[in-house]
Amino acid sequence: MINELLLQFAHWLEAQQYSQMLVSGYYSWNWLEATHVLTLMISIGSLFIIDFRMLGWVLPNVPATTIADRLHKPMITGFVIMFITGILLVYAKPVENVQSLWFRIKMLLLLLAFVNAWIFNAKMRAADGSWDADRVAPKPLRTGAIISLCLWCGVVAMGRFIPYDWVDCDKVSNTTLLWAAGCVEQLNAI
Repeated sequence: MINELLLQFAHWLEAQQYSQMLVSGYYSWNWLEATHVLTLMISIGSLFIIDFRMLGWVLPNVPATTIADRLHKPMITGFVIMFITGILLVYAKPVENVQSLWFRIKMLLLLLAFVNAWIFNAKMRAADGSWDADRVAPKPLRTGAIISLCLWCGVVAMGRFIPYDWVDCDKVSNTTLLWAAGCVEQLNAI
C-alpha cells in the first residue's frame, strides 16, 4: 500500500513543470548534482574530522570542543545546502528514485545517522567536557563516532549506486526485491 502511494505521489511530482525543468535544463541538473556532492564533502568531511578526533586518530592534542566549535558552522551549512539540493534531485526524478532500492536504503541510513547524531550530541552534553583534553573520548562517544562513520559511508555508497540501479524493476523477477524497490506495476503483474 505504501509503495502504491509513493509511486502515485512520484508520478504527480514528475508531471510538475519545475520537476521537468530541472532534468531538461542544459546546466540545471549538472549544477544541482555538483553542488550536492561538493557540500556533501564539506559537511561529511567536517563530521569525519570530529569523529576521528573522538577516536583519537587525528589532532589528539587539540581539545575536542575546539574542533567541534570550529567545524560546526561549515558542517551545518554544508548539511543544509546538501539537503536542499538532495530534495531537488529527488524532485527532478521522483519516479526513478521512489523505485530505487539504493535510494530507499540511503534514506533509511540517513534516518539512522540523524538518530545517532541526536544520541551522540546528548551523550556529549552529558559528558560535560570532562574528557575534552583526553586523547580519546569516553567509550559511548567513541561508539557513536564509529556508528556515525559507518552510517555516513553507507549513505555515500548508496547515493553512488542510485544512478546505476542494478535492481531495475523491468529486469528483476524476485518478489522480495520488487517489493523492497517499490516496483508496484511489476508486483501487480505477478
